[in-house]
Amino acid sequence: MAKNENVPLFETRQVKGRILFRCVAASILLGICFVFVYRVRFLPVGGGKAERWAWIGLFLSEIWFCCFWFLTTACRWNSVIRIPHVHTLSQRFGKELPGVDIFVCTADPSIEPPSMVVNTVLSVMAYDYPPQKLSIYLSDDGGSDLTFYAMLEAADFSKTWLPFCNKLKVEPRSPEAYFRTSSEAVHAEEWLLVKKEYEEMKMRIEAAAKMKRIPEHKGFREWDLVSSKRDHQTILQILIDGRDSNAVDMEGNPLPTLVYLAREKRPQFPHHFKAGAMNALIRVSSRISNSPIILNVDCDMYSNNSESIKYALCIFMDEEKGDEVAYVQFPQSFENLTKNEIYGSSFRVIQKLEFLGLDANGGPCYIGTGCFHRREALCGKKYDKNYKVDWKKLNQTKVEEHASLLEETCKVLASCSFEHNTAWGKEMGLVYGFPVEDIVTGLSVQCRGWKSMFLGPEREGFLGVAPITLLQTLVQHKRWTEGHLQVFLSEYCPLTYGYKKIPLKLRLAYSAYNLWAANSLATLYYVVVPCFCLLKGISLFPKISSLWVLPFAYVAFAHRAYSLGEFLCCGGTFLGWCNDQRMWLFKRTSSYSFAFFENILKLLGYSQLAFVVTAKVADEDVSKRYDRELIEFGAASPMFDILATLAMLNLFGSLGAIKKIILDGNQESKVIDQLGLQILLCLVLVAINLPVYQALFFRKDKGKMPTSVTYKSIILALLACTAAMY
Repeated sequence: MAKNENVPLFETRQVKGRILFRCVAASILLGICFVFVYRVRFLPVGGGKAERWAWIGLFLSEIWFCCFWFLTTACRWNSVIRIPHVHTLSQRFGKELPGVDIFVCTADPSIEPPSMVVNTVLSVMAYDYPPQKLSIYLSDDGGSDLTFYAMLEAADFSKTWLPFCNKLKVEPRSPEAYFRTSSEAVHAEEWLLVKKEYEEMKMRIEAAAKMKRIPEHKGFREWDLVSSKRDHQTILQILIDGRDSNAVDMEGNPLPTLVYLAREKRPQFPHHFKAGAMNALIRVSSRISNSPIILNVDCDMYSNNSESIKYALCIFMDEEKGDEVAYVQFPQSFENLTKNEIYGSSFRVIQKLEFLGLDANGGPCYIGTGCFHRREALCGKKYDKNYKVDWKKLNQTKVEEHASLLEETCKVLASCSFEHNTAWGKEMGLVYGFPVEDIVTGLSVQCRGWKSMFLGPEREGFLGVAPITLLQTLVQHKRWTEGHLQVFLSEYCPLTYGYKKIPLKLRLAYSAYNLWAANSLATLYYVVVPCFCLLKGISLFPKISSLWVLPFAYVAFAHRAYSLGEFLCCGGTFLGWCNDQRMWLFKRTSSYSFAFFENILKLLGYSQLAFVVTAKVADEDVSKRYDRELIEFGAASPMFDILATLAMLNLFGSLGAIKKIILDGNQESKVIDQLGLQILLCLVLVAINLPVYQALFFRKDKGKMPTSVTYKSIILALLACTAAMY
């Protein structure tokens, strides 16, 4: 036993492939140096101003790309992976495991269907963990009686679902996901009965949504006082009181506590979106269960691994390093990705490689879902080297008040005025004022001396729903990048705010994410200007016959080839990598551009903070096209105007170059030698934009590019090319 007590609950290993990564990075850096030497040495002096300024602009863009590449490379120089030992945890602590509060957040029942919320709630209720130590809190920022009704149904169905999961060791423990992927081969009769009960529950919820008629329940009296979802009192109901001896499932086992909360909202008070909802949950839960560990998930991110809590506790409860950890972040994975990830939504390289680099330098950033928090750290406590957790003492804390009394006393904690003149939203809880409240909160926690760690178990901890249209994807990334740049331009800029508080590499890593939007300027320049110069016959790159072409070719080839290798090693496909590169270009030229310029407008006082919830549902035709991996354009959008216009620009540039080669006759080889790299760049961009041309001219389905966008892009591209030539 004494020997067991000295065994760490997790181990840290160096990531394989570090030597190869460093060698490739060093060789790319050498190639970049030669590129810069070429740019300085062959700067046009005697030519026209247009040629000189185009050259200087391209040089500045390349300097920016190099700086950004350095930021991302530096944070990956040392990477580690954490291996938890769950069996050691169970042997050492047994029944002394701490309580866990689980927060599920939803905002709009029309975008986030209650049936989906129910599945997420049931999946976290069914964790392989003592149910009396679990408390689940649903924050309904839509204040919907339909969502409340769905929670009543979930509470009733959990009496059947939880013992079924424990008996059959079900994975995953979301009913919808489980019944979709499993068969009734084992325990057929019981399987069919539970599935039937689930389908009946889902039909009742869907019927209530369609008929706008909710069955009678005393809890619905609260909605008699609701004016709208933006103007109502606090609604708080303890649907299952885990302390009650009568709160048991069909086999007599205790049930987890389940709480519904719709915090108070008034038009004259700011509600701070998801950050405000999370802070209300932190306060309410501190009064009801006050568990030392908090897990927060979005309503579309169901639990896919019933042992995720134990994995996280292996970090928190480790005697040597656990006490310094504020949060444990799991990957954000998705269940509805197509084989080749048409919208590049998997984040597989970021989460499987980049986050491991952050973990070695102080810890990954907090990404808003699938994260286990230490309550004290989230509530503003600064880390102290003498800090030591007494888990036995924490487990002895109990609340004796009756559920109905708790409901009334907790309502004030979720009121609009409670936070007035307090540290909430600044030094306590999630930080307010940013679309990416999670990133700022994680940074501020780390700057208080805490560390974080990243866990990526073989079986994903959580699975969510990725956007299935291009516009949804671009809008989502616009919000993220806009928020990141806003952080960089605020007092929370990691380079200054984290000075002497967190390691330099971690500050650089945060900066790399914060500066996503700024990439748009250099990318737009590289996409547009070489094309214009090609039409005028201005060369911006070395001749094909010159040795100076080698560093350009090597940097481009080595960087992309290594990127492909990483993508494949992380479980992707070649076509998936191609789609990822396409989305990289689409996002930088549209989402990131809008995010960058909206931040400028905010600084000038012309724009206000807004929070957009990404839709989790789509019509049947859109879903079918998504399954066939057809990019969904469909709706008119300024972002599509940009994408289509840039695609047409490079098409016209390529056609102009081909015309020049054909018409010059004897000068064909000279033209190719002088403009070869520019022609190749335009052709690569044309290849990347093939789905755009298909949507503009060939597709007949509803996912094609709108006619108005087609006309605008052609006219704008023709005007731009004409102006460039003359």
